[in-house]
Amino acid sequence: MSSRPVLRLRKTGAVLVAALIALVGTAPLAGLSWALSPLFLFPITALVWAWRAGTDVYPDEVRVRALFGSTVVPFSEITEMAPDARGDVVALLDNGNTIKLTGMTRDNLPLVMRTIGKLDPAADH
Repeated sequence: MSSRPVLRLRKTGAVLVAALIALVGTAPLAGLSWALSPLFLFPITALVWAWRAGTDVYPDEVRVRALFGSTVVPFSEITEMAPDARGDVVALLDNGNTIKLTGMTRDNLPLVMRTIGKLDPAADH
């Protein structure tokens, strides 16, 4: 595996902006008393999750990152990638399990397939 992903897919930037706004909005309330300072944990957790969560595509595998930890799935174990009803992409594994590919959507699935060489660029027309 190479050390750098070929493609990084993250949640929309709106989630990150919302977490920043929540952090700023929490400051006046949490600043009233030390007892209220744990309120900062919620927007900080959302901010870290929005920054970290997503799918990194490498030439031979995908790494699905969450708030804590990540799951590495080699392409040889993925039998199918398809969007669900909400437009998020789910990978069907050769053992019958599925895994949601965080940050990957119906719109960027063709880009991912071209990146890993599983889609003919001429077929998009």
